[in-house]
Amino acid sequence: MSTLQVEYAKEVHFVKELEGKVALVTGASRGIGRAIALELAAHGATVAINFRTRLTQAEALRDELREAGVEGILVQGDIALRDEARRVVKAVLDSCKHLEILVNNAGITRDRSLRKMTDDEWTAVINTNLNGAYYCMSAALSAMIAQKYGRIVNISSFVGQAGNFGQANYAASKAALIGFTKVLALEMARYNITANVIAPGFTETDMLAHIPPEIMEQIKARIPLGRLGLPEEVAKAAAFLIMNGDYITGQQINVNGGIYM
Repeated sequence: MSTLQVEYAKEVHFVKELEGKVALVTGASRGIGRAIALELAAHGATVAINFRTRLTQAEALRDELREAGVEGILVQGDIALRDEARRVVKAVLDSCKHLEILVNNAGITRDRSLRKMTDDEWTAVINTNLNGAYYCMSAALSAMIAQKYGRIVNISSFVGQAGNFGQANYAASKAALIGFTKVLALEMARYNITANVIAPGFTETDMLAHIPPEIMEQIKARIPLGRLGLPEEVAKAAAFLIMNGDYITGQQINVNGGIYM
């Protein structure tokens, strides 16, 4: 854990702005999703922890929430698959009877230059990063419309805004998520449902763990603030939109250290 992460851990105080609300966070067993789940729980939300294969990590997160006096439930499912994604949302609704918050965070990379990229690598990324968000959103909307309240946060990336070598599939999925969110915001405003995007820059997660140190230094040199972001910093932006963003919809918050302005 970095020094900054330790400081964030010290700042967490369990208060109850979201008490009585249910949040589904996809891809919540690690990285940004895990940080968002912890942040929302810190404000009193019941958190549905979606994961695909990392049961041990998901269980550890649930136990951490429960030790802090907040309910966490596990919902396994691959949201890249239409029926599984909709089963995940149904399981949350069946268990909790309502759903106020949806954070579409699950995402994968299959990096390769366009001339070497396979159809399967293209499709896998689009299915998880874009189609998965659509499947979960479409399953959750009826409940949100009926209760005339919903907060949807889609996790995009600065790569969807600026592009990045070897990430055409990832960039396409994350750029499409931005456009998708704008339409969602327009159509759902009448039901008191907001939809916004957070676009992180390079963030300390497993996605960057394989990058050689010399390349990492080159990445940091491109970032005006001179360091990687923390998952907790993205989580605080998500919590702000959910708790204080009643008049914010269809917008992008860039948590990127200035790498894209």
